[in-house]
Amino acid sequence: MKIGLTGGIATGKSTVAAMLVERGAMLVDADQVAREVVMPGEPALEAVASLFGQAVIHTDGTLDRKALGGIVFNNTELLERLEGILHPAIRSRMQKRIREYEEQNPHQLVVADIPLLYETGQVELYDGIMVVYVPQQLQLKRLMERNGLAEEEAVRRIGLQMDIEQKRNRADWVIDNSGSLEETRRQVDDFWKSKGLL
Repeated sequence: MKIGLTGGIATGKSTVAAMLVERGAMLVDADQVAREVVMPGEPALEAVASLFGQAVIHTDGTLDRKALGGIVFNNTELLERLEGILHPAIRSRMQKRIREYEEQNPHQLVVADIPLLYETGQVELYDGIMVVYVPQQLQLKRLMERNGLAEEEAVRRIGLQMDIEQKRNRADWVIDNSGSLEETRRQVDDFWKSKGLL
């Protein structure tokens, strides 16, 4: 079984992913894969360099994320072109890794941790979607504390993603992470048992 794991920024997705891994799930992390596909020698990095020039490449050949961010931050058209390079590369590598895990361990749960799963239309690729949920006010508070952000900036970042209530309504399983870690762990355990994964 392969499930997509998502949520909103600062809802605790990584915490839940770690709990699933502790129980034996195989994790494919979109953020980690996103870093891999722009390593020196990767086709996606070459495509980024040919689009944006050497200004986005450090002298050691690695991607200068800060310079790239500065270019695409307020330019929707360039951001879309960047995503047009990165998203297919990330998706293809994730699917390849998922297939490898399924072949190696056909009876193990495979979890794909994808922050923008709904936004990038990947629901159909998985047997079900788990959303890590906290109410938006708590999400805002946690994001401000975690990243040391002013409220205005935190609100802006949350606004870049689909509304957490919408994600919750579309989920096959919801893990409410607004309580204690113990309460979250209990919900993960309940999910695990319900799938006969013990």
